[in-house]
Amino acid sequence: MIVYDKTELENVTLEEEALSLKAAGFINKDQYNLISNELTVPKSQKNIFIRAGFFLLGSFLYSSICGFLALISYQAIDDNYVIIIYLYAILGFAGTELLAKQKYYGYGLDDAFLLGTQLTLAIAVGISTDGNGLIIASTIMITSLLSYLRYVHLLMALLFCLAATTTLIYTLFEFGAIGKTILPFVMMLFSAGIYFYSKTTLKNLKDPFYHRGVLLANCFGLILFYLSGNYLVVRELSVALLGTGVAPNSDIPFAFFFYAFTFIVPSVYLVYSLLRMDRLMLWIGSMALIFSIYSIRFYYAVLSIEGFLTIAGLVLFAFTYFAIKKLKNNTTGITFKPDRFTNANAFINAEALIVSQLGLQPETVQESNLEFGGGDFSGGGSGGEF
Repeated sequence: MIVYDKTELENVTLEEEALSLKAAGFINKDQYNLISNELTVPKSQKNIFIRAGFFLLGSFLYSSICGFLALISYQAIDDNYVIIIYLYAILGFAGTELLAKQKYYGYGLDDAFLLGTQLTLAIAVGISTDGNGLIIASTIMITSLLSYLRYVHLLMALLFCLAATTTLIYTLFEFGAIGKTILPFVMMLFSAGIYFYSKTTLKNLKDPFYHRGVLLANCFGLILFYLSGNYLVVRELSVALLGTGVAPNSDIPFAFFFYAFTFIVPSVYLVYSLLRMDRLMLWIGSMALIFSIYSIRFYYAVLSIEGFLTIAGLVLFAFTYFAIKKLKNNTTGITFKPDRFTNANAFINAEALIVSQLGLQPETVQESNLEFGGGDFSGGGSGGEF
């Protein structure tokens, strides 16, 4: 199924691990170069700007091929122009396959052809089905999954998660008002299934090159589960989908459940991430808690912006201070010790940026009023006379 050599993909993972060890200071540059030279890996581009440039070049190349095909075949196709869009998608798959055979992996050119293929296929299916969202989403769900399994492209894993979610939503829409009413609860079950399935898969994963895609699905399940029960999201979608506004002094059905859900879930994320030392869940829980506060304040502005930010800043400062005092001496588990696998220079750069923005100057030593004597030689002491 997979188009690349599995050993070379495993070598990519080993090279990334060696790079992280070098950044953490466990190995030096010469040892890293020795490891890197011994590993055979596909052609990839680590520099994000160069990869973006190749992506633009690949997009231009793909669009040029499609334009040339349109020029030589528009008279023969006549009114059945949808056929040529399917040909564009076929050309995209052929170009992706050719680049993969040439061992281009995350180079930028292959990204352009693969994403262009999914886009043209979605347009072709949309024209053929008169814009049927369910068929479009289900088609992209299948093709993106197959593309990820074959080309190990991380964006295809994200596209699969989005397309699978969209497919489920359109399926519920087919049941009318009942499907729209139960949509939040079904999405909770769906996202929980994604999370636990991906978590189990991560434990039993035999091919390390699929790790990032499964981990992305795991994080996607956490985010989707929170958004499925967030009060702001549920209320606004209820108004948009059911077409019924919320009258003054009234609320949506199960409002107290969604109120509690909005704050309990981020709190559970934070506590569980600290117990399991899961950094990704910690970030997701922190962002979810911030969005929860915004969600409630969107409808109930108890304090002014200035007062709210002042109180929030004081609470955050107090929490941070006591957390540092509690954790600074811990050497294992949850600790305030610097992580060797993170960029420590980021804190130094942040400190320098803050100092420069605040206009702070380094402390200078005042000049002394004491005058030294003469000295005809190298010393700065007394002169050579009595």
